[in-house]
Amino acid sequence: MGSGNHFGTGTGDHVEEGWGKVADAFHANFEGNPGEIGAACSVYVDGRPVVDLWNGFADRETGRRWDNATVVQVASTTKGATAICAHILAQRGELDLDAPVVQYWPEFGAAGKDKIPVRWLLSHQAGLPLVDGPLTFAQACAWDPVIRALEAQKPLWRPGTEHVYHSMTYGYLVGEIVRRISGKSLGTFFADEVAAPLGLSAWIGLPEEHEPRVARIEYAAPFTMEEFVAGMIETTGLDPETVTAWMTAVWGPDSVQARAGELGGALDNTTEYHTTRAWRAAEFPAANMITDARSVARMYGATVSDVDGVRLLEPSTVERMTVVQTDRSRMHGLPPELNVPADRSFYMSLGFWRACPPMPMLGPGAFGHPGSGGSIAFADPDAGVGFGYVTNLWSFRQGEPRASNLIKAVRSCLT
Repeated sequence: MGSGNHFGTGTGDHVEEGWGKVADAFHANFEGNPGEIGAACSVYVDGRPVVDLWNGFADRETGRRWDNATVVQVASTTKGATAICAHILAQRGELDLDAPVVQYWPEFGAAGKDKIPVRWLLSHQAGLPLVDGPLTFAQACAWDPVIRALEAQKPLWRPGTEHVYHSMTYGYLVGEIVRRISGKSLGTFFADEVAAPLGLSAWIGLPEEHEPRVARIEYAAPFTMEEFVAGMIETTGLDPETVTAWMTAVWGPDSVQARAGELGGALDNTTEYHTTRAWRAAEFPAANMITDARSVARMYGATVSDVDGVRLLEPSTVERMTVVQTDRSRMHGLPPELNVPADRSFYMSLGFWRACPPMPMLGPGAFGHPGSGGSIAFADPDAGVGFGYVTNLWSFRQGEPRASNLIKAVRSCLT
């Protein structure tokens, strides 16, 4: 069951005794709001699968059912896989997170970037959330044109003093470090060092033969900025004035954060680039992993336990890589008088979100990464858990209940 290569049909239920609440929550999600089209959820505990669920449609238009071979795009859930690759190199002594990036990538040092340490790339503090365009989609897929642009670019702020989510550039920055050290692209390194040992159905750069397995993405109903703000108030526990000022400053039209996903014009949502074979075939280590819930749960499980004899990361590595970094710098774009605590806004360690009110996961030691649209994968060292949830109905509402319903059910099964 670890390989994800068996083909089946219809509903999938592998639920060990004592874990029925997760299955109940999973199936209830199909009836809720927004309701699932197709989805999967998997839980590993102490290296063993205790929950493996799938249901619904991989493609509602054609009537293709979601089966145990279905895979789907998981957006920024990809970033956690990319971070794991970097930390494997750090664990081997090949990457020093406190060394300047130029030690591994000399050309990066142009325009005053010669002192930036590797850890600021992993923690979104390097001041490079945007690429000065224009770049084309073909150039973004080709990798090197983006690297050349990032090398030449001046940081938007004094690195290390501020942070903002590097939506797309994160994958190029961390991926190029991995490539310079290992000689392999990030997608190849991930395939060789993570996916192959664990038998994962997970790719950053999807081989063409797996195209028929990919689920078709649909989108939940749009929502207003007012609804977005209301959701942020609920999930962060901050007062309405603070949230409104924060959202207006950081996420408003033409803000840095709003433009971070455009990659210098290469990624234009009106073109539906993310539905193309070219997008899936290329390597975007911030955003285009194609996988299933079982694989990401298994991957994270192997960061905190042995999974079939494979353990990716030692406890000391996990301890170092999960120290929160964004409580040491301000969010870029905030008005000077506004204070938004990191644990209510962007609680980022070295490549992983840490558990916090907006992203509760299981317990305080948990670490992982969500993806735009609803997917999430994480590990909890204290509970020995690896968790994965993927969906093909993408909803961008704050406080989106589907994953949180599943996580609450996992928590109740552990107590």
